[in-house]
Amino acid sequence: MSGQLASSTLIAAHRIADISRADLQIILRRAALRLRNAGAVSMEDDVEEALRDLAGELGMTRNDTIRFIVREWMEKNTYLPVHELDEDGDTDGEA
Repeated sequence: MSGQLASSTLIAAHRIADISRADLQIILRRAALRLRNAGAVSMEDDVEEALRDLAGELGMTRNDTIRFIVREWMEKNTYLPVHELDEDGDTDGEA
C-alpha cells in the first residue's frame, strides 16, 4: 500500500495542475495517516537499541527491519509460506 501511495503522491506532484482538488485531498489524507501511524510500534529501551543496531547492520530502516523480523518469524512458524528460490534464476553463485 505504501508503494502505491508513494507513486500516486509523486504523480500528483508532477501533474499538480491536472489533478482535481478532491483527488489531492484524498492523497494528502492517506499520506498524513501513514506518517502519523509510521512510528506506532514502540519497544522497551533495550529492544530499541538492539533494533537500531540490527537495522544498521542490515542497512535497513527501523520499520523495514521490524517487517523483516516479523516476516521471518511468521515463515519459520508456518504462519506464512516460505519464499522458495527460483532454481532457474541467476544468483551469481549465491543461494
